[in-house]
Amino acid sequence: MQTLNAHEAAALLRLNVKRVQSLARNGKLPAVRVGRQWLFHRHEIERLLGAPEPPARATPLAISARNRLRGRVTRLEVEGLMAEVCVRIGDQELVSVITRSSAERLGLAVGDEVFAVVKSTEVMIGKQGLEP
Repeated sequence: MQTLNAHEAAALLRLNVKRVQSLARNGKLPAVRVGRQWLFHRHEIERLLGAPEPPARATPLAISARNRLRGRVTRLEVEGLMAEVCVRIGDQELVSVITRSSAERLGLAVGDEVFAVVKSTEVMIGKQGLEP
């Protein structure tokens, strides 16, 4: 959120600085006084001038999966309806097969930082050197 001082707000409104301060003092212009200085939110001033509202920022998506692994796309093969995505996570590589449309919607490219989300009802653990 960008904050303007009285001079900047006056320039944006094309008014005299004293008039802007007077409007703020009388509550006719949204502002906050900090010490001896009036501060204005740029989007509030622009809204008063009839500028369109800025688009809402996307909020982070909360998901129930606990196993989120951060990695980097090392290989992306798109063929037909499917895409094979290889993600390097530490010294391991994970391969995921997703739809082509999902890969395109995400704008995936080699080198992108991504999250691999693992959701399963079962996870098996193995260890070498033990006989069954």
